[in-house]
Amino acid sequence: MLKILFLFLMSGGLPVAIAMAGASLIYLFFVQSSPPFVVIHRMVSGIDSFPLLAVPFFILAGNLMNNAGITNRIYNYALALVGWLKGGLGHVNVVGSVVFAGMSGTAIADAAGLGTVEIKAMRDHGYSKEFAVGVTAASATLGPIIPPSLPFVIYGMMANVSVGALFLAGILPGVIMALLMMVTVAYFAHKNNWGSDVGFVWSRVLKALIETAVVVIWPLALWVLVKHWEFPPQLTVAAALVALFVADRVFQFQAVLPIMTPVLLIGGMTTGVFTPTEGAIAACVWAMVLGFFWYRTLNFRMFVKICLDTVETTATVLFIVAAASIFGWMLTATGVTTAISSWVLGFTKDPLVFLLLANLLMLFVGCFLEPVAAITILVPILVPICQQLGIDLVHFGLVMVLNLMIGLLHPPMGMVLFVLARVAQLSVERTTMAILPWLVPLLGSLVVITYVPSLVLWLPKLVY
Repeated sequence: MLKILFLFLMSGGLPVAIAMAGASLIYLFFVQSSPPFVVIHRMVSGIDSFPLLAVPFFILAGNLMNNAGITNRIYNYALALVGWLKGGLGHVNVVGSVVFAGMSGTAIADAAGLGTVEIKAMRDHGYSKEFAVGVTAASATLGPIIPPSLPFVIYGMMANVSVGALFLAGILPGVIMALLMMVTVAYFAHKNNWGSDVGFVWSRVLKALIETAVVVIWPLALWVLVKHWEFPPQLTVAAALVALFVADRVFQFQAVLPIMTPVLLIGGMTTGVFTPTEGAIAACVWAMVLGFFWYRTLNFRMFVKICLDTVETTATVLFIVAAASIFGWMLTATGVTTAISSWVLGFTKDPLVFLLLANLLMLFVGCFLEPVAAITILVPILVPICQQLGIDLVHFGLVMVLNLMIGLLHPPMGMVLFVLARVAQLSVERTTMAILPWLVPLLGSLVVITYVPSLVLWLPKLVY
């Protein structure tokens, strides 16, 4: 009865969150005869969670980075690094999204922020709108895979899984996805006989490589100094940060400081300096330091607007979580989750077969539901089955998020699809057709990540 009510309200065009809360309220009124205040109690309990405090702060950090002129710096860095390859701006698009993913945490922010710059640049260099939109849409899926990630925070809270482990698990799969996308760009470049978009200049490429080396060597050097040479941690980190800012001023780096966002975040969490929630606050502080004091691209008026946008987005996300909390509780109380679990386990007890069925389900659901809503509905149903079959929940979390990110590229509810159609001034139909070839690297990545869990779990096991 509860499922029928939910589907009926959804088919009437109601938003997902209202459909979930409404179905639960109607069911309590007319079927279960429970006091209606249970709905309010469960919804409030669903968002009364310390880990969920990370949600508004990660959203704020992404908005600050997006409005502080960071996107142009990332674009110029990626252009210097890979723009000289055949199909150069396609490669720039992917590399830029990898970097931006380390700051925004959402696919929509990636598509709307960096995607606007990338599509315009690709059109100016003669690329078709369809190719520009396709590569931008595919690379936007990296946003929630490479840490930080808003969907990982929601999944970690719902499934009682370490958010830090989820963040680490996303690094290697994100790199694999980026490489497969760059191979796809190279295929199109070879097929259409495209050349490079900027000339190969040693000094420019060398500077980009030096910036990359700084990002890699800086945390490794800190680790050696603190772990092996037993330097005092706080003093060493402070001195290293000062040295980093001095080097940025002297050498005029394009993107070293923005790229350091995920490095500082993951480093702080894995060393126990702060929790993921405190890390989200640290990311906001870092973004404000860069925007207000270092690059001086933010002002108070912009900051107020960014905060208001953050409040609006946060309210939407948390309302979905609250509504899904009562809906998930009702599914459990009415025995729906137990029935589904029994049916699945009666059909198969092979983890590989279950992962195949779960992938098909999540790809389908992702086409109709926003990722946060889908996670809050699917976790109570699928996670107990994973536990019975011995599937690692960190691995399953990555599989779930990637499936739902692919769903963002499809009608009828794909938000990235609609954002890019508006940015590129392209019809939804043409945008959908432009994205279809890019499902090959995305689905290929999904298969690898699903059936080679060691790629996902290697870093979390190494650290934790």
